[in-house]
Amino acid sequence: MSAHPPRHAPLPAHLALRIALAARALRGIDTAHLLRALIAAVGEPITEARLRKLRAARLQARLQDTAPPGAAAEIGERALHSALGLLKGRGVSLPSEPPPPPEAYRDGEFAGSVRIACASDNGARMDASFGHCARFLIYQISPRASRLVDVREAAACAPDEDRNARRAEQLHDCQLLYTLSIGGPAAAKVIRAGVHPIRQAEAVPAAEIVAELQRVLAAAPPPWLAKAMGAGADLRVRFTSDSPERGQ
Repeated sequence: MSAHPPRHAPLPAHLALRIALAARALRGIDTAHLLRALIAAVGEPITEARLRKLRAARLQARLQDTAPPGAAAEIGERALHSALGLLKGRGVSLPSEPPPPPEAYRDGEFAGSVRIACASDNGARMDASFGHCARFLIYQISPRASRLVDVREAAACAPDEDRNARRAEQLHDCQLLYTLSIGGPAAAKVIRAGVHPIRQAEAVPAAEIVAELQRVLAAAPPPWLAKAMGAGADLRVRFTSDSPERGQ
């Protein structure tokens, strides 16, 4: 049996920042202790999606369970909820990050693949609205492989130009668009370009979207996705949330 402690997967910068800030809010709890508690609470790897599901009672229980021998993890309710909010990204922002470099791709290289666009402002994250994002991250995805094949800066428009139509044209070779928000008129232009818009409730790393879509493709895509991959002009917008749209 190895005497070395287990090695945990490296954390993305935005999650490492949240954990450090949350530990600071929990006076008497250091970052290592909080990290142990989070692994016990949500498992590995620690992801944005898993942290979103974390509840205060579970976090408090795991902090107590993972406290060093002889140490008491006494946490006030206010501090606990403050730390939980930080872990979920409330009030936390990173400096603007450049996007990752795209990789070469030949048409047809991934059999049974779909091309998607993620509205993005920072790094490799889907974290922006269609009408106001800085760029689109373009991924080619099959059940077994994925690749960032392009990074398209959002088109600059003259005052009298239709911004949403120009942006929709930029996605002409994609089947799916992931975005934080998109209004009805903008969605209609995206659909006319043959792209199926999908609204996400929260900002997430693009890697999470890619992994989830790979699972769907591997299991056989549902009818709406199969239809989207056909790029028909009569597609209806299917949002992942029932909340109304705000903004474009």
